[in-house]
Amino acid sequence: MTDSLGWGLIGTGGIAETFAADLPLTDSGRAVAVGSRRQDSADRFADLFDIPNRHASYEKLVNDPDVDVVYVATPHPMHHGNALLALRAGKPVLVEKAFTMNAAEAKDLVVTARAEGLFLMEAMWTRFLPHIAEIRRLLAEGALGDVVTVTADHGQWFAKDPGFRLFAPELGGGALLDLGVYPVSFASMVLGKPDRIGTLVDPAFTGVDGQTSMLFGYASGAQAVLTCTLSAKSPARAAIVGTDARIELDGNFYGPTSFALITRTGERTEFDAPHEGRGLWHEANEVARCLRAGLLESPLMPLDETISIMETMDEVLASAS
Repeated sequence: MTDSLGWGLIGTGGIAETFAADLPLTDSGRAVAVGSRRQDSADRFADLFDIPNRHASYEKLVNDPDVDVVYVATPHPMHHGNALLALRAGKPVLVEKAFTMNAAEAKDLVVTARAEGLFLMEAMWTRFLPHIAEIRRLLAEGALGDVVTVTADHGQWFAKDPGFRLFAPELGGGALLDLGVYPVSFASMVLGKPDRIGTLVDPAFTGVDGQTSMLFGYASGAQAVLTCTLSAKSPARAAIVGTDARIELDGNFYGPTSFALITRTGERTEFDAPHEGRGLWHEANEVARCLRAGLLESPLMPLDETISIMETMDEVLASAS
């Protein structure tokens, strides 16, 4: 493994562009190759980010000898097949969230990676941001007392275009897998897997889930209240409420943001870490750290938790059918 990891990117869409733009903010890796189903798309992307190797197939991308690790940035229905392709080529893989379309696909990837002795991680970039590291520290120290409630929302407005991937069933559309995965993962980080799930799901005009509200219950007695929608831009705030104090995260809680620790008596401490870029470079650093340490998964985003999150979302979507 070279000192600077050679990243190969599968996909040339918006999230791939964000990842490629963020990579230069870290010295742990660089984009060396991009793969697309069309040569012109690969060339356009490569020219935009000064990537030397450009491939007109995903097979050529994963077999490129300059590629040390593969980033899967295609729509959800392609994640399983694309990641499996990379694993079978012997490459460690970072897979965009939602990790797969369902828990069965997630389990298959995890079983394959473990059998091959290869690193695999869900690209839930929120987990690796500075404000989340600080929140984890406060939780570990017991600063909140016993956690009672977690709340989180993620809503975005999208024009009603049936061809747009979030409205297109064939592209894995719907609010939950693309937007709701953030609140669900956030609650999982704090409280683990729920043992009771209540849902209210309303479809969008194409039949995918357009707005979803979730109520999770836990053995501890804690609850999580989570929402997501494709119809409106929500505050995208989150909170963790404990018996001794609460944490209130500012807007776009899933990205680089600030938060406040507020005690039961009203004493307030602000946290606002400086940041660069969009924040995806932190997950690239985590992949590099794990690979250099010989780890096959990240302790901050464990594979069993990724499966658990997919199982939870499977149950939420099943309630809509």
